[in-house]
Amino acid sequence: MRTHLAEPVAAALAAGRPVVALESTIIAHGLPRPRNLQAARAFEAQLTELGVTPATIALLDGEIRIGLCDEQLIRVAGDDDVVKVSVRDLPVALATHSSGATTVAATAYLTARAGIRVFATGGLGGVHRLASQTFDESADLPTLALTPITVVSAGVKSILDIAATLERMETLGITVLGYGTRSFPGFWVTDSGYELDWSVPDAATVAQVMAARDELGLTGAVVVANPLAAEQQLDPALHDAALSRALTAAEEQGLRGKEVSPYLLASMVEQTGGRSLEVNLDIATNNVRVAGEIARAWAALAP
Repeated sequence: MRTHLAEPVAAALAAGRPVVALESTIIAHGLPRPRNLQAARAFEAQLTELGVTPATIALLDGEIRIGLCDEQLIRVAGDDDVVKVSVRDLPVALATHSSGATTVAATAYLTARAGIRVFATGGLGGVHRLASQTFDESADLPTLALTPITVVSAGVKSILDIAATLERMETLGITVLGYGTRSFPGFWVTDSGYELDWSVPDAATVAQVMAARDELGLTGAVVVANPLAAEQQLDPALHDAALSRALTAAEEQGLRGKEVSPYLLASMVEQTGGRSLEVNLDIATNNVRVAGEIARAWAALAP
């Protein structure tokens, strides 16, 4: 397998020091330039300040890179030829020597293969609205069902069917923990309106859950649902109005399948005057912090 661990990542793993994986889709496709590169550097610096080694993951010229140098970050952030790569795309990207930014599913899969246990992202994919007609469900869910990784996210984006997503995670055996809350976050908003079965108070408890998962031999992921503070969230009234208009417009335009999510996300940015994009960055920053704390707790607990 053409997988290259950056020297700092390899050294940290060998010494049992904390490491947190970061996806690259948010850099290549999730944020506008030059904010994307600034954010990528800030996330890595945030982990370094916590004493945690960052491992941003991407494919470059058909090689899997676990940990990027600054020159590689610049390339992922600025190269139009960097495509979005999910799990199903990995063998094709490798065989064709392509460069790709990894989605949540691909990042989780590659993270686990590298022996990294904690991964920070913004929000997970899930079951799409009207999935009973379109069968549209993110590859994130089945991948996490088979991947022993702990993922810190702000729930799932509210453009999805959150109730159906929670049901699917239960069916697939994905453990979901509210971080200091029983309310499942709705990405831009602190509370999606759905209650979780389990809540944990701190990173040390998450590490204990991870250890118990290993003891039981379970193969699924632990999802840590980490909401933004209420004062940082997108105003719920603004959120609901913008989402309603976006959903109506998507239906009127007859959008289906892969066309829907990019349209809804772009529409949310436009209709909130860019506020949803700023909240995106706050979400990612908050999740990186919590992932760093969990990685430290895991390194202290694991033999």
